[in-house]
Amino acid sequence: MRSRLVVALRRLVLAPVVLALTALLWATLPVWLLVAAVLSPFVPGHWRAWRLFWLALTYLTCCSLMLLVMFAWWLASGFGARIRTPYWEGVHYDLVEGLLWVFYRAARRVLHLELATEGPAPDAHPGRPLVVCCRHAGPGDSFLLMYALMHWYAREPRVVLKNTLAWDPTIDVVLHRLHARFITPNPAPGADLESQISGLVEGLDENDAFVIFPEGGNFTAGRRERAIERLHALGLHGMAQRAADMEHVLAPRPGGLMAALDAAPLADVVWVAHTGLDHMLGVADVWRGLPMDKRLVMRWWHVPSDEVPTTQDERVEWLYDWWDRIDDWIDTHQPETLR
Repeated sequence: MRSRLVVALRRLVLAPVVLALTALLWATLPVWLLVAAVLSPFVPGHWRAWRLFWLALTYLTCCSLMLLVMFAWWLASGFGARIRTPYWEGVHYDLVEGLLWVFYRAARRVLHLELATEGPAPDAHPGRPLVVCCRHAGPGDSFLLMYALMHWYAREPRVVLKNTLAWDPTIDVVLHRLHARFITPNPAPGADLESQISGLVEGLDENDAFVIFPEGGNFTAGRRERAIERLHALGLHGMAQRAADMEHVLAPRPGGLMAALDAAPLADVVWVAHTGLDHMLGVADVWRGLPMDKRLVMRWWHVPSDEVPTTQDERVEWLYDWWDRIDDWIDTHQPETLR
């Protein structure tokens, strides 16, 4: 009851803030464009300040429109009484796909990016439920992966997220209406990561894709060292050495993937790596490191369900083997400058 009250209050406060901020930026747009134009010659990158401002404004505008549409749908569904029915679930997936399409096109144009894909993408094996394992290097890779799965490959993603992302009111509202779970640092019994994943993956069908980031967080040098130390502390010295040999990824945590594979034994597994969206963890990182005038690469590998190991020890070894391959691929594929 208390958690529901917190969620309601959070939405009542943050959603109006997003709407008001968007309206304010549009009302004062000439001023902000002038400020960004003045700052651009003094910061690295071609018109970086102007381009980042326009991208932020596009995102806020999309979020504001989504909040208004979802409020109207809440009313139309009987004040939320039917909002979790298949019909309303479908229209919410369409809404998310539309937002991702608009933002992807805006980002590609404003930032002057090209995206290339390699390997057998999910549409190469239609009609199969998927467990999608991706490296994690910032919010950009999550956005790009969701866009690819929904727009290119007609998949309906299911995802587990950290509860801090629920402070974005658009993410909070839409994902509470779809197949998603927000995980707290100290979950109650039965609400741990493995239990949440099992419940989310059950019933995975031919157009679904459960998305998991086995590293458990964005890559940083500090997290990499802590992950290695944790493995040593658990007496897993062989895994710790393998993790130390990986330069671009964190040691994967097998628990979530094991729970997904147990809950969906007929699902194929797709591994995803990418370059160009690394190390964007905060506002300062986005300011300095958001790729512009680059060609990004996304690599897919597909493993049929009958080739997935069946025992836990074999699966853990298999996961580390794939993470070695992803680390090697990242090392030899860096974004190309277009200018």
